[in-house]
Amino acid sequence: MASDINRVILIGRIVKDPELRYTQGGSSVTNFTIANTRNYSVSGEKKEYTSFFNCIAWGKLGEAIAQYCKKGHRIGIEGRLQQRSWDDQNGQKRSAVEVVIENFQFLSPKQLQETTNADIPSQTPETSYEPDHPFSDDDIPF
Repeated sequence: MASDINRVILIGRIVKDPELRYTQGGSSVTNFTIANTRNYSVSGEKKEYTSFFNCIAWGKLGEAIAQYCKKGHRIGIEGRLQQRSWDDQNGQKRSAVEVVIENFQFLSPKQLQETTNADIPSQTPETSYEPDHPFSDDDIPF
């Protein structure tokens, strides 16, 4: 039997600082939203359309995103779509579709493109920041 395909690849800006939490079992999980803008034209007039995607990253993957990404930073993500359903406090059926991150790439922060390197974290003995490689190979969780 052939399996279905569920694959998502997006590049966007983080809307607000990622939120790192822990489950009752002690697993770490990070939630954040990215904005993805596409440009198009109608009758020669250029327009933009922005979509917002909720994302979830588990374990070391999520911890790295929470530690190094902030509002406005660009990130490339790869993962799968997941739909969840639940009943809210009023008994209403609710559902959400989110991207479960399986791989990501740090891209240059918004401030780096517009001004100076002031927003780049200073180098420490454990980690250093380079626009293409924000971690040493030992820090990458996969």
